[in-house]
Amino acid sequence: MTFFTFECPIRWSDMDANGHVNNAVYARYLEETRVNMFADLVPSDPQERLRQNFVVSEQTMKFLQPLVYRTEPVAIVARVTGMKAVSFSLECEIQDDQATYLKASTLMAAYDSTQGRVRRLTAAERDSLSRFTECRDSLAA
Repeated sequence: MTFFTFECPIRWSDMDANGHVNNAVYARYLEETRVNMFADLVPSDPQERLRQNFVVSEQTMKFLQPLVYRTEPVAIVARVTGMKAVSFSLECEIQDDQATYLKASTLMAAYDSTQGRVRRLTAAERDSLSRFTECRDSLAA
């Protein structure tokens, strides 16, 4: 299994009145991780991108420890934990050598914005996603 690691910078503006990264900002960190993890899946043609994109269907986050501002980036480690006909699931951890700050699970759906509905994952998408999972897609195409 190959994990994807994104080195995410922490911005001063990510902090809240409690002196740590605001809980809502973690969702943006996870989004930035997905964008970088799946960059090869995004068509360069804008119209094709509307037909072949992904949406977050469900996301849960478990906050384990406060993350405070620092100049070094924090590692976000992600992996694909399953694939179905129209969706795939991810697990992410925000961590460094000293602590794990957040654990998250995200369900992503393949989506066609021009039709306004979910679509099946393509063979190329399943192949690309399988780089980050130990279980190969077992669906009949």
